[in-house]
Amino acid sequence: MTTLSTLLQFKKSGTKFSCLTCYDAMFARMMAQAKIEVILIGDSLGMVVQGHNSTLPVTVADMAYHTANVARANSEALILADLPFMSYAVLNEAIANSRTLMQAGAHVIKVEGGFELCELISTLAHAGTPTCVHLGLTPQSVNVFGGYKVQGRGTDAAAKLLNDAKAVVEAGAAMLVLECVPSEVAKAVTKAVHVPVIGIGAGADTDGQVLVMHDMLGMTHGRTPRFVHDFLTDPKNEAHSIEGAFALFQSEVRAGNFPKAQHQFGNEA
Repeated sequence: MTTLSTLLQFKKSGTKFSCLTCYDAMFARMMAQAKIEVILIGDSLGMVVQGHNSTLPVTVADMAYHTANVARANSEALILADLPFMSYAVLNEAIANSRTLMQAGAHVIKVEGGFELCELISTLAHAGTPTCVHLGLTPQSVNVFGGYKVQGRGTDAAAKLLNDAKAVVEAGAAMLVLECVPSEVAKAVTKAVHVPVIGIGAGADTDGQVLVMHDMLGMTHGRTPRFVHDFLTDPKNEAHSIEGAFALFQSEVRAGNFPKAQHQFGNEA
């Protein structure tokens, strides 16, 4: 069984690990067979499962339902679960909603933000609830950013991201996710903190890699993000199956073969 201690050992030894989103029991079983180390019940379900055009309509009840589905079938992976939009803006509500997701089967609660989350992170840590903090492109803030844009470009933005990362880890965050940030910035953050760092569109130097399951199976609706690779139709997927795609993702991440240069972002606009 993968635990936070397992991921810390991976970081210390330089062993890369894999993470995929998952929303139901069948795919959770397939991921167990493929030895995926971390499963994320992401609020991405708002788009890929519910048909919304963003993650914002997703509720805590939605997240608890899908977390329980995955947890019932999970046998090996560490389970992360997103607290959805505006479910942790008020501390007391954040505590109650975290309890709901942990009781549904999550091992770690994921939240989006930076320095402003420190009080929440510390409170949850003291209550026995580990957190994973999502930095960079945070989809719940899409209306603030004005769209899905690379974050952390330029000296000031990179420094802020690094400082936010250090602050939340000091407050007690157990993990970080970096999304759509320049690869050099992600490398600097990964080296600067002692906790595991998972990247998505953040280069090859993070400790782990995550993709939305539907994206890595070639089921992206609309424009395919730069950081996505279709593992289902990859010639290395000799089984030509979903299980084979999961296993290929895991092995390519472990071997350092994914992501490649074309999946990364630089500091240039």
